[in-house]
Amino acid sequence: MPSTVIVGGFFGDEGKGKIIAYLALKDKPSIAVRGGVGPNAGHTFTIDGRAYKVRMLPSAVAYKGCRLMIGAGVLIDPDVLLHEIREFDASDRVVVDNQAGIIEERHKEIDRAGEHSKAIGTTGSGSGPANADRASRILKLAKDVESLARLTGDVSMLVNDALDKGEHVLIEGTQGTFLSLYHGTYPFVTSKDVTASAICSDIGIGPKRVDDVLVVFKAYVTRVGSGMLEDELDREEARRRGWLEVATVTGRERRAAPFNIRLAKRAVMLNSATQIAVTKLDVLFPECKHARVYEQLSNDAKRFIESIEDELKVNVTLIGTGEDVYDIIDRRLTC
Repeated sequence: MPSTVIVGGFFGDEGKGKIIAYLALKDKPSIAVRGGVGPNAGHTFTIDGRAYKVRMLPSAVAYKGCRLMIGAGVLIDPDVLLHEIREFDASDRVVVDNQAGIIEERHKEIDRAGEHSKAIGTTGSGSGPANADRASRILKLAKDVESLARLTGDVSMLVNDALDKGEHVLIEGTQGTFLSLYHGTYPFVTSKDVTASAICSDIGIGPKRVDDVLVVFKAYVTRVGSGMLEDELDREEARRRGWLEVATVTGRERRAAPFNIRLAKRAVMLNSATQIAVTKLDVLFPECKHARVYEQLSNDAKRFIESIEDELKVNVTLIGTGEDVYDIIDRRLTC
């Protein structure tokens, strides 16, 4: 059962898109399936200097040999999904679960107009109101939408069948552990749970079907919108350190803080992490930019990685050292 679940360890923005795209290109899975919330999460990966952004398709779209699936627990914006399918010429390899929920224009209007939505800093994608309708059992499902008819199927059955055959499946989460509705910094959270257990539920596999849980941390912490951010830097200090970033979906500036080992420990616990990825090490240690073997890292960078492993008791198997999808140190065979 070679299955790997990838989730974010902080508040989203950890670089999951890059990690998933790399794993897809490197490991060549037969299926990549997305759980999580919906189009309120944007993932980015860069190949040969070109940045690709997805809000609905799995980031494994970078590998043309795998089928791309979206689980029943995910919200679909048909316009966004169909645009991405055209952009990546992926119509012949996408399957949307029949029971995935549909975001309608009225959900976006409610999200953008609501004072509470503004206060907690939602993306305005309509995801929260759509999930509220789902809880009320009045949300339209993918099987009810004509424009999606040729794309729908039973994702849970397809994924479990693939695992029965010993095929490799990548399972992609969205957002980050501390944006979980249940385990995050409530009320400044997303509209559902996004820990590894919930991602498995979204796509319809049981806990015994998971081989590895890879939790992705950035070498520093960023957060979009309102809510707690321990040891937050002011904007000018974040800019000076090169930590001032812009969110993929909203274009808003991300707030920044140093790596938080206390939160990282809790994320490892909540997700039963078996592996860790650390991205953007090159931002902390510019001398390590584009390194692709561990020996190329500076002593300070090595100490940073080793301190994370010592504190979390989990191996750091992937280390991001630049924007390109292949700017990665892959230690999976050596840890």
